[in-house]
Amino acid sequence: MESFELVIFDCDGVLVDSERIANEVFAEILQDSCGLTLNQATMFELFVGRSAKQCIETVTDLLGHPPPADIQHRYEQEINTALRTSVTAVEGIRDVLEGLQLPYCVASGGSYAKMHTTLGKTGLLPFLEDRLFSTSDVKQGKPHPDIFLHAAKSMGVTDPAKCLVIEDSAPGVQGGIEAGMTVFGYAECMNPHTLRQAGAHLVFDDMRQLLRLNRGQWPDGLSIEKQAKELTEELTEELTEKRT
Repeated sequence: MESFELVIFDCDGVLVDSERIANEVFAEILQDSCGLTLNQATMFELFVGRSAKQCIETVTDLLGHPPPADIQHRYEQEINTALRTSVTAVEGIRDVLEGLQLPYCVASGGSYAKMHTTLGKTGLLPFLEDRLFSTSDVKQGKPHPDIFLHAAKSMGVTDPAKCLVIEDSAPGVQGGIEAGMTVFGYAECMNPHTLRQAGAHLVFDDMRQLLRLNRGQWPDGLSIEKQAKELTEELTEELTEKRT
């Protein structure tokens, strides 16, 4: 196995269980302001890992015209309130941060303010406070490699091949791959097939499996049950597309 010198975590959906909250809030706004009704799976596929600008472009494509001008401001207000009251840590991540023997940091598409809100609410901030990096620090966000290369350099690692990225979105996986790093896709919420298509070297769904890195081992991949469920969902989607 590759000997890693640094583990780079995404924040939303990897450290904190914020993606579900964000998608629920955004889905309600889209339905109320735009008349769009999107289920949770579609919200994850379309919006997770995307910047605010990219999300607005996607909504514009769906509508065929720009959404109401206040939609982003409304989302920012409502998501901040929701995260301050409801966000929780991803299951098992505290054990990982306490027990992982490799250096680690965070490379997030979110702002520093958002990271301090979510990591503070979940009690994870003390593990990470001096090791946070945001795409606001770099020219281009994910799926470009800038944030990962910036984080590695800031942490004193000059060889990208010595870095392991933990991501839960296709843009994040693509950015890590483009940076020349090994990328594990965390699929507790995201469709595993999406992460594999983006190029993830391994897809897993149990965060505590990362502690196997202490023994020079990769985590176990998806459970047999989850692989079977994934295959069933893919076949169902294919049949639905053929019928339509």
